[in-house]
Amino acid sequence: MELSASEVVTHEFPPYFRVYEDGRIERFKQFTPVPVTVEPETGVEIGDVTISPEIGARIFKPKIDGPDQKLPLVVHYHGGAFCVGSPFDATTLVFLSSLASEARVIALSVDYRLAPEHKLPIAYDDSWSAFQWISTHSNGNGPNPWLNKYADFDRVFLMGESAGANIAQQVAVKAGLVGLDGFRIHGLIMAHPYFADHEPDKLIQFLYPESSGAEDDPRLNPKSDPDLAKMGCPKVLVCVADKDWFKPRGVAYCGTLKSIWKGDVELVETEGTHCFHVFNPGSEEAGLLRQRFGSFINQA
Repeated sequence: MELSASEVVTHEFPPYFRVYEDGRIERFKQFTPVPVTVEPETGVEIGDVTISPEIGARIFKPKIDGPDQKLPLVVHYHGGAFCVGSPFDATTLVFLSSLASEARVIALSVDYRLAPEHKLPIAYDDSWSAFQWISTHSNGNGPNPWLNKYADFDRVFLMGESAGANIAQQVAVKAGLVGLDGFRIHGLIMAHPYFADHEPDKLIQFLYPESSGAEDDPRLNPKSDPDLAKMGCPKVLVCVADKDWFKPRGVAYCGTLKSIWKGDVELVETEGTHCFHVFNPGSEEAGLLRQRFGSFINQA
């Protein structure tokens, strides 16, 4: 019996998704959104915002000590190989509510559109658009009252893990090229960053048809980016884990920065697997890494 187009698999990329001949995409893991709430363990208040019809975000606000208190703003881009993940799921909620509480920051996680439904570079474009929207709050007259009232736009940090770190790095470079009035990116936190290697990545080639999927693409590997020296922040923290397949790429990224860019670069290596601090936020190692993030932020 001949299979129908809805049954024939044309592409499969475990553990992420498979694609059928009729174009249907089946993800292997479904993420359940967590409603906005006050996180009971930390007291962090959570709110959702619409940036555009295509882009949203979730904001994490810790307890505020007084009406005039301003806190550092962490702009977060989630990982997930550009094709899974969400600011609205339980994984991100636990990680960012813990970070907001412990480091005393406002955290905003961007809901960029995912491939393969939205092919790269859409994730990069959405992430930059979200950052521009955030910048409209620097004069206190933006559309979100929490950002207007509580975010210190002299202490803005970009942060991401895995593919999200790749995106955050691209936003930092573009901010340095374009310049945004009214606020300053004080630092970039790169946790277990994904960068392409010399061998083409078949998943990335499928998600990003215009790209080679290899290190010669400046979006996928900063060593090929002619604008890297103009990255718009004074310091970068790169975190790698000893059991992470991508560790050598994070270490190489540090070397590239030190040879091209004039800012301060710090490399931190811990025990653990890829993005353990997100997937197992209650572990002792994750708590120590969050402390390192907080120290980096509050040294500003």
